[in-house]
Amino acid sequence: MEFSDQKPVGLTGRYVNALFELCSEKNILNKVVHDFKILQNLIKNNKEINILISSPTIGKSVQTKALIGILKKANADKVTINFCGVLLKNGRIFILEKMVEGFLREVSRRAGEIDIEVLSTYELSASEEEKLKKEISNKIGEKKISLLTQIDKSLLGGIILKIGSKMIDNSIKTKLKNLELAMKGES
Repeated sequence: MEFSDQKPVGLTGRYVNALFELCSEKNILNKVVHDFKILQNLIKNNKEINILISSPTIGKSVQTKALIGILKKANADKVTINFCGVLLKNGRIFILEKMVEGFLREVSRRAGEIDIEVLSTYELSASEEEKLKKEISNKIGEKKISLLTQIDKSLLGGIILKIGSKMIDNSIKTKLKNLELAMKGES
């Protein structure tokens, strides 16, 4: 089965590939991955940082000072700080989240992991993620699985899995929609 073996392309791909090569060359891949996971968590869970990187009304100098300060306080590697500095300088900070996700996906891809997107109504616990990984691994025969989780309250319950171009929809929302169609005689 072929899932997530696509290389990053376009503008994001060029940045991601260049960063990956630099990290490999300097033997700091694990440190930058750690930095990016912290950065990803900050972007995902901190409204102020989201505004900082996405608002066109905040000037480059303010963005640079704030973001570089945050990274230094988090003891980020110099390469991580410089990478974000280049994005800021080139006016590309608004795609930082995509860059971080793309880089982490590329690291997983090169390590032979399969990325599986998981949509659920709540944040899965570590034990729920491990159980899900084990179940998926047993079904598809892959050992290295990386879950990319997102919360979607509109599902009402259940989960949706996206494995490459395949989707497994076990959400209550879809089940109710299918029931409605069946009752109308449209299924």
